[in-house]
Formats: sequence, structure tokens, C-alpha cells
Amino acid sequence: MHRMHRMRHRRKRRQSKEKVMKVGKVSQTVLKRSLLKPLQFHREESMFPPSAEEMCYGIKAGEGEEVLSSTTVLYGDEKDLGVFALAQVANDLATRGAVPVGAAVHIMLPPYAYESRLKAMIEYVERAGSAHGIQIICAKAETSPAINQAIVYVNGMGVVKKEELLRSCMGRPEQDIVLLKWIALEGTLRVMREKEEELSRRFIPAFLNPIREMEGELFSVDELQIAKKMGVSAMHQIIEGGILAALWEMAESSGVGIEVDLKKMAIRQETVEICEYFHLNPYQLTSAGSVLIFAEDGEKLVEKFQKEGRQAVVLGRTTVDTARVILGGEEKRYLDRPAPDELLKMYESK
Repeated sequence: MHRMHRMRHRRKRRQSKEKVMKVGKVSQTVLKRSLLKPLQFHREESMFPPSAEEMCYGIKAGEGEEVLSSTTVLYGDEKDLGVFALAQVANDLATRGAVPVGAAVHIMLPPYAYESRLKAMIEYVERAGSAHGIQIICAKAETSPAINQAIVYVNGMGVVKKEELLRSCMGRPEQDIVLLKWIALEGTLRVMREKEEELSRRFIPAFLNPIREMEGELFSVDELQIAKKMGVSAMHQIIEGGILAALWEMAESSGVGIEVDLKKMAIRQETVEICEYFHLNPYQLTSAGSVLIFAEDGEKLVEKFQKEGRQAVVLGRTTVDTARVILGGEEKRYLDRPAPDELLKMYESK
């Protein structure tokens, strides 16, 4: 008992000594100590090393290669928020046939944020980047009185051979539609991060631990390289608006109709129960790491993924007409235009 009291006292004393960062662009000292120092992973394609003075960044492309860029902005209270953003841009690049090489990260924090929070956020991003071969080629940070949650902006860059470039508009009629991984994957994790204390009171650890392990599924770059080598037509990551939005966007881009079976959409039981608890629609919940793929032989692609130990299933087919049909047993309905992501409800309730 006395030991626990001493530990709490030391923790409070340490926190009281730590100063809140000033409003505006972080100081050179903070930038170098907590933002740039943790960045250790490097790639030869990077044109400039990250520094406090350099305002530009870029990557080098080889002969016959193109440089692609993808951007995302996320907000929330999670310390690993930047990991979700990095996963989104890395997967987006991979859906175009590119190999993600580098990423620029800009973190905005509320004015009451501690420097330790900033350092923890960039360390999470650096670990995820180095694990997947992505160098953080630029890092900036500031605090702003205009926000009450962290905002992370990530611009990812990758290279692709011109003849291997894929676009979401390259889908064709009479192709299989394959779902890689589970729906609402990212959303389940982010709800867990935002509401972990509440969920810990509602569910036992044996239920929550597998959700924490889902973070390993956020990056699908390796799987998408496999799909590219098998000659797929188009790929699209499932992010804002969930799988229903992704199906609409892919059909709209390729100018095809779709017919998919709702019951074939892979969903984890943990996702079902968390969505029921918070009254969220998992079919409209962001799912970075999960990807829709148009392929001539979807079963062959699914078999390949399964041999690699990956979850995949054929959902249905593209069609010649432009009808977007969702089947659910004997029920048949038409796909609506994309709705706002269900994750927004978690922030609106704060």
C-alpha cells in the first residue's frame, strides 16, 4: 500500500515538472529532442534527411518509375493516431501498385499538451514505419488553441513502374469482387483506443486482447503486392464510410454495376459486439488494412491469400449495367451513396 502511494507521488511529481508546450510551432529544442531524434530508419530513396531547417522533402525514382503521393488527415486522442494515418496512406499507395517509401508527418496538438505526448506519438509512427520499410522523411509539430484533440497529417510517397500502375477506374464488368481481411477493422481498434476504460468495465480481458492484436492487420502492403503480381484489375482500400462507401466508390470509378452478398462480408465477433454496444453500423465503419479487389479469377486469388494465412473471400461480381445490388438472404436492396463514417459518432458524443 505504501509502495503504491510512493509510486503515485513520484508520478505526480514528475508530471508537475513537465511543462506544457507553448502555442504555435514547437521550439527547435523540442523539435530536435522529441520529434527528430527518434527517427532512425532511413532509405536511400530519400532526397533529404529530416531536419529542423529543411522545409522540403522528396524521394528518388528509378528509370521507368513514377512517384505517387497519398495524403490523409486523422484526429483523435490516441497516442498511436499517426500509425492509423500511416497505414492508410501506405495501403492507398499499394493499391495503385506502388511500393511505399517515405512519409511526411505533421502533428497538431491542443495547447495543454505535454512534450512527452508528442514524443510518444512520433515514436509509434517511427516503429510502424521502420517495420514496413517506410522512412519518416519529414516531421513537423505545433500546438494550436483552435483544436481540442490531436490532428495528424501524413503525406506518403511511393514508387511504381509505369507499366504496373493500377487505378480504381480499371475494373471491368463480369469480374469477381474480393474482400481482403475483415470489415470495420480499423474502426474497431480506434473505438477500443478511445473507449478502453469503459470497455474494460463491460468486457473481460480475454475478449479485449484479440482486438489489441488487430493492429498487426492495419498494413496490407505485402498482400497487395501479391495481388498485383496475380494480375488484378483494380484495388480500393476501405476507409471513410466503410465497405458500403468503398463498394460505391469502386463501382462509380470503373463505371460498372455490382452484386454482392452481405452475408459473405467477413466481420469479427469482437467488432459485432463493440458496434452493438456503441450503436454503430459496422458496414459504415472505417477499415484501413481491408481492401476490395476486382479480379478475373477471385477464387484463385482468395486461395493464394489463404495459403499465406490471410483472410479473404469473394463477395460477388461486377456487372454490365450500373445497378449496385446488395443481397442479404432473400432480401435485395440497392446501394446508397456513401454516408459519413460511423466513427464520427464517437467524437460527437464527447
